[in-house]
Amino acid sequence: MIRILLSVRLGERRWTQSMLAKKTGIRAATINELYNEVTDRVSLKHLDRICHVLECDLTEILERDGSDPFAETDRHTKT
Repeated sequence: MIRILLSVRLGERRWTQSMLAKKTGIRAATINELYNEVTDRVSLKHLDRICHVLECDLTEILERDGSDPFAETDRHTKT
């Protein structure tokens, strides 16, 4: 599974989601989805803007946790 570490990075800088939205020009709702890891698709343009504003590398925003993606159930589907 791919993890989005935006909440960690914002916490380290003591930034709010709103601050990041204003600095990147990305909708607050989109930032919130990334922050709470409730999105399945991520815009490369958004990732680039976030990395630029946070002055970080992509590997500091995304990580793969090593779990088997074929064994995992869709987190948005109730089982």
